[in-house]
Amino acid sequence: MTTDTIEDATPGSPPRKSGTPASDTTGWKWRRSEGLVLNAFSHVFLVVWALMVGLPLLWALWSSFKSSGDILSHPLSLPTHFHFDNWSHAWSKANMGRYFINTIIVVGFSTFGTMLFGSMAAYVLARFEFPGNRLIYLCFVAGMAFPVVMVLVPLFFVTTNLGIINTLPGLILVYIAYSLPFTVFFMTSFFRTLPTSVAEAALVDGASHTRTFFQIMVPMAKPGIISIGIFNVLGQWNQYLLPLVLNQGDTSKWVLTQGLADLAVQQGYQGDWGGLFAGLSIAMLPVLAVYIVFQRQVQAGLTAGALK
Repeated sequence: MTTDTIEDATPGSPPRKSGTPASDTTGWKWRRSEGLVLNAFSHVFLVVWALMVGLPLLWALWSSFKSSGDILSHPLSLPTHFHFDNWSHAWSKANMGRYFINTIIVVGFSTFGTMLFGSMAAYVLARFEFPGNRLIYLCFVAGMAFPVVMVLVPLFFVTTNLGIINTLPGLILVYIAYSLPFTVFFMTSFFRTLPTSVAEAALVDGASHTRTFFQIMVPMAKPGIISIGIFNVLGQWNQYLLPLVLNQGDTSKWVLTQGLADLAVQQGYQGDWGGLFAGLSIAMLPVLAVYIVFQRQVQAGLTAGALK
């Protein structure tokens, strides 16, 4: 027996079966219109948010190619003549090149150390049961609750007593300690989502725990490692308070955030706004490049744990 359908008078609406109340079709139309409104609102919000974030970055970038007079007289206009000497002045005379190299050294070693020690600690906490396991994990979690301002004074005295104050190795060690709590918290949750059968098979075949971790578990946890690694790079690259307090000595050991703050003071008095924006672009572009290159890996790492 066939079921007859009644065509709705509204074009584009689905056919309604005989005996189906008209209220069902009305409810479907209302839900569809509500979804269209929410979709339009979300897209408008994202466009506005993108403009709020992107336009200041573009303005700072094109201002780095303008003269100071053009920046003050026509701040929103595009550069008519590209002043590349702003970049060379900021790189050499303002020592942004030296600060850039110091930042690369500090962030590179501290990120590597953070990921190495954080992944090892997270793997042990996630896969092994021993007395104090939960307590150690909660200590790492509690480390995320303390703002960096609260630990500046203790860190200053600790690094002074150890003789590593105003040194790049001391700053690297502090960066590692500062980034470990969130790294351990994130990677512990990620290691718990990985299947245990592969690691158990490796142990049965005679692999040691160290070999199992580095050759099996680390490759499996690659999405999570890349994601938290990018967050550590961004956080350590933009860190200002820690180097300001713990790296006050020789200016040749400063990092980009310190050099940029000093450049803002110097160029502000000298009126060299083009050089200031060039220094800002030098500090900003590497971070944007890292995120753009690893954007897909970051998204995959953040969703991998939920999908498993």
